[in-house]
Amino acid sequence: MSKKVLVTGATGFTGGHLAEELVNKGYKVRALSLPGQDMDKLKSLGVDIVVGDLTKKETLKKAVEDAEIVFHIAAVYREQNVPHQLFFDVNVGGTKNLLEMSLDAGVKRFVHCSTVGVQGEIKNPPAPETAPYNAGDYYQQSKIEGEQLALKFFKENDIEGVVFRPVGIYGPGDTRFLKIFKFVKNGKFRMIGSGDVLYHLTYVKDLVQGIILCGEKKDAVGEVITLGGNEYVTLNEYIKILAEAVDVPVPKKKVPLFPVWVAAVLCEAACYPFRISPPIYRRRLDFFTKDRAFDISKAKKLLGYQPKVSLKEGLKITADWYKENNLF
Repeated sequence: MSKKVLVTGATGFTGGHLAEELVNKGYKVRALSLPGQDMDKLKSLGVDIVVGDLTKKETLKKAVEDAEIVFHIAAVYREQNVPHQLFFDVNVGGTKNLLEMSLDAGVKRFVHCSTVGVQGEIKNPPAPETAPYNAGDYYQQSKIEGEQLALKFFKENDIEGVVFRPVGIYGPGDTRFLKIFKFVKNGKFRMIGSGDVLYHLTYVKDLVQGIILCGEKKDAVGEVITLGGNEYVTLNEYIKILAEAVDVPVPKKKVPLFPVWVAAVLCEAACYPFRISPPIYRRRLDFFTKDRAFDISKAKKLLGYQPKVSLKEGLKITADWYKENNLF
């Protein structure tokens, strides 16, 4: 008899790939979805859909009923441009609601999606899971609090718990990285600063294999596990590989960091009092200034996790998907 599992966030990028792979592996999949979301792909896969809201505890009862494993992927992301309080209502309060309802329903294992963003800027890359928390914004702080809440809940209650932290997720269906693909493709990309910072990505199909292992492997219980790609590169190397993927010359132009940083400060000062989104802001410069590289040896040891798609191959697949869907 196939295991019954719940996936939250299944109408999103990672959750959608996860739900599809679970179906392919023979799991009986249920998805929790907010009302008004596009559910056609999930329905075509035979996924059972329950409409609910993480912030409304009573709507979660049917979702967790008879589920053996909960894969909690849903979250509010910084790109969604919503009030700051909603990040905490969903990423912390919603996690608490789902944990409590899962316990009441007799769920055996709860797999919680955090983010490597909880570690902020990496001082000594590659960072292991034991590197300290270092939130850089309200989104990361909400994910820290959600992760800490989940870990405390696992210790205090009779439920197997796993926290995984994904590293920069990309692949077919993603649109968060579309902007940089477009900039490189149309020749508008400019490197800000030296380009020597480290960058780490994870191809989505590799990631979902790791997530499923978090739900299956006994050694995962009680652990925090980073799931990332096999390789990290400098930002200069990343842009070179990306340019090859979209079949254009490698961008050579660079802009000094300091004047751009000053412009970002001035834009923030001018725009934020009027609740206007600034055209450039300091957090956007993190991409060019902060190391992002993580140690995935724990996932390999405990889970047998083995990413199969190289960065070069994954970026080419993603670029081809953008082209096929007329996104550039």
